[in-house]
Amino acid sequence: MGKTTWVRSAFPDALMVDLLDAATYRELAARPERLAAQVAATGATTVVVDEVQRLPELLYTVHSLIESDRALRFVLTGSSIRALRRAGVNLLGGRAGHRELHPFLAAELGSRFRLDDALAHGLVPVVSQARDRRRAASSYASLYVDTEVRAEQWTRNIGGFSRFLEAMSFSHAAELNLSAVAREAGVPRATVSGFLEILEDLLLGFRLRVFSRRAKRRLARRPKFFFFDAGVYRAFRPTGPLDRPTEIEGPALEGLVVQHLRAWAACRDGKERISTWRTRAGVEVDFVIYGPDEFAAIEVKNNRRVRPEDLRGLRRFGEDYPDARRLLLYRGADRLLTDGILCLPVEEFLTALHPSSPLATAAGPPRDQSEGTR
Repeated sequence: MGKTTWVRSAFPDALMVDLLDAATYRELAARPERLAAQVAATGATTVVVDEVQRLPELLYTVHSLIESDRALRFVLTGSSIRALRRAGVNLLGGRAGHRELHPFLAAELGSRFRLDDALAHGLVPVVSQARDRRRAASSYASLYVDTEVRAEQWTRNIGGFSRFLEAMSFSHAAELNLSAVAREAGVPRATVSGFLEILEDLLLGFRLRVFSRRAKRRLARRPKFFFFDAGVYRAFRPTGPLDRPTEIEGPALEGLVVQHLRAWAACRDGKERISTWRTRAGVEVDFVIYGPDEFAAIEVKNNRRVRPEDLRGLRRFGEDYPDARRLLLYRGADRLLTDGILCLPVEEFLTALHPSSPLATAAGPPRDQSEGTR
């Protein structure tokens, strides 16, 4: 279920304005004020404008209608904020809330969730429900290059942008080095910086900043980068004889965990912030969750067993922040407690992670305790 399907289900009695419909787009592009006439004629109290980024000027009419009738509710959907920003139009500042639709959570799928499938194809609804998920993921990823970037003419260097996307796939779940990406893509660093803005405006990727509150160590400065869905990452990531499966599966697992954490945090009104932690000496923790009710450090390992070196970053983080909950998620089956660090199966954690519950509920109490690792 995509955003269009969801809004039609959530607001069945709303006036639907579909800007992907050619006739509707032509009419409103010529005269945006026709929207006011449609609202008046139908007596609608809820209006859904789908793909509003296709016609940014329509926001002026929406603003006017909101001011004239505070009982009128608008639901505006889109796949990119970039077109609205570039048009310099009224963005309804202070008069509209902002929500992002994330890929499925494992908790939403319940018994239908399969970790291996999620790692291979992702959890974007249109992909996860397709018959041929591999092809659907590839088509979904290329759609943005063809219909968003090319059609909107955000860059004339489509070849360079395509090489950039491939180069960025090697930066997924890693420290972001724009100079290295520029060399790999064969374009100037300044161009890569602009390409990255396009990627983020399309909501295809995001950066995690380094957690630095009351830092006791010298910390790295570069953020980590992630594509928003594990399947999208796999679609952009080239594979061949020189690519080992572990080089791809590890980042995919880390990305799957963070996309769950972002969806969980977003559903909790964004009170919790997600960041990473890495010292200049190279000691790191994948994710730090910080907010009024949560302070946790999470490390993700694509291993079947917990090794002593896997706990190094969490141990160091615990020395600096003893009040933080520390979790290690891995591919094994046992729940272990080692030096105050709870190690648990990643699939178990993901299926228990629910927006209505704190992280502690997803972690749960340890069933087994160990002074060392197995």
